[in-house]
Amino acid sequence: MKVILFCGGLGMRMRPLAPGAPMEGEDLPKPMVYIGAQRPLIWHVMKYYAHYGHQDFVLCLGHRAEVIKNYFLNYDECLTNDFVLSQGGKNVELLNNDIHDWRITFADTGLKSCVGERFLAVKDHMDGEDIFLANYSDGISDLPLDKYLEAFKASGKIAGCVCVHPQLTSHSVNLDADGSIRGIEPIHTSDILINGGYFAFRKEIYDYIKPGEELVREPFQRLIADNQLFGYRYDGFWMCVDTFKEKQEIDERFAAGDTPWQVWKQDAKA
Repeated sequence: MKVILFCGGLGMRMRPLAPGAPMEGEDLPKPMVYIGAQRPLIWHVMKYYAHYGHQDFVLCLGHRAEVIKNYFLNYDECLTNDFVLSQGGKNVELLNNDIHDWRITFADTGLKSCVGERFLAVKDHMDGEDIFLANYSDGISDLPLDKYLEAFKASGKIAGCVCVHPQLTSHSVNLDADGSIRGIEPIHTSDILINGGYFAFRKEIYDYIKPGEELVREPFQRLIADNQLFGYRYDGFWMCVDTFKEKQEIDERFAAGDTPWQVWKQDAKA
């Protein structure tokens, strides 16, 4: 299946916590913010899909598109793979590799386009695809993609998304009309679910979206009215790297070797 990745936004919330820190998210497309020191966020998302056999990507480019293009045009396999160096550095023999079997389409979808507009802009690239996938490119998870897709296909619905617990530290409140609070608990432990992305679509999705619309706003309301939207609840690891604070958190997890989203490594150990 083809995978649409939305990676053209400005990343305005990726700001530093400390004055004078590099404002990485403002200078780069948000998916190009690095996790650790080796690979950017978008690589982790693509590696996840490739692990499940989905290696045909359509990148919806916008802000600083040249950064993403140059990254892959000058891709260095040696950064994340074992290799043998010989002849004084003249010969490099890779022992394994990452992206040799990936097919990547780089599509200009506008500097200030919303996600829905980007989605429409790559419609022609989905010709011949009865079912395809899409993602925001800033969420990482250990979601069992094969099981999710099996459930989506069985539902017979046109669109699906993964429903996850929000990572907010706020508290949800159960409030009566008279102002009495009947309950209060952390949002991430409550039964409140949010759209975590990891979309699955049938080709009929394009019948539900009009020019200028946001993907999840008007089209999803039409899908709900027709009982054509499938939600897959997932209580496992999911994290959106949307702010500088979240980037710090994911960097700390990466440094500690706590990387559940790297399913390609977890499955190799099993």
